[in-house]
Amino acid sequence: MRKREVPVGTTSENVEDDPRFVAALSRGLSVLRAYRRGDQGLSNQELAERTGLAKSTISRLTFTLSSLGYLDYSTLTARYSLSVAALALGFSALGSLAVRDVARPIMQALANRVGCSVALGAPDRRTMVYIEHCQGPGPLQMGIEVGSHIRMTTSAMGRAYLANLEVGDRDRLINELCPDDEAGRAARAGIIRSVDEYRKQGFVTSIGEWKSEVNSVGVPLILHGSQPFALNCGGSALLLKETNLAEVGRDLIDVARQIQRAFRAGT
Repeated sequence: MRKREVPVGTTSENVEDDPRFVAALSRGLSVLRAYRRGDQGLSNQELAERTGLAKSTISRLTFTLSSLGYLDYSTLTARYSLSVAALALGFSALGSLAVRDVARPIMQALANRVGCSVALGAPDRRTMVYIEHCQGPGPLQMGIEVGSHIRMTTSAMGRAYLANLEVGDRDRLINELCPDDEAGRAARAGIIRSVDEYRKQGFVTSIGEWKSEVNSVGVPLILHGSQPFALNCGGSALLLKETNLAEVGRDLIDVARQIQRAFRAGT
């Protein structure tokens, strides 16, 4: 019997007990994932804090990764930074995503028409990562680049991804994302509302919830034989008013359909 696949961005509860699971590889990748935009370098202690791994384990992992060329070590600061080799992995991954080339002109046309930002993203554990971004001529520049991560719980892109998951997978991920505190309960309520929006109208909204001055709409993008993606269109609340969101949402649904058709035609 084929084992049930786990959605991208989530982990199976028993995956670490699977004999195929390589714990050492998982820990090594967690070190690489610990780096954030703007980090100039991280010490073993900082990496231990970010990953939750013991400092002794981190020391062995950073030595191995630097020996393999994925981390650079500075003797002046005693910190490790991502190397060009690690950066090349990211560019290789982006280059292999054919959907970017297909989607870019279709997304840019909508961005130009509504004067807002249109982005394509994919789930990365508890966040969404931008893999393509088209900026319209509107006054608010989102300041988000390809490779940036945004919150899954409050962004329209993240909520679109969550709304399209199977119920059990979505509930499990929501429980991981939304702690039982005021912020977590607010995020959970927003996701539940988005699921209802998606069921009724095919798109979701985030009205000042990701950033107070930004409104956005999102839709999932499902391509056969590919990982799940999501699209969003966001802009200044002064330009992208609540009263306009339904129209933009319908436009974004059409953009997703155009990308699906073009992707099928090119594969």
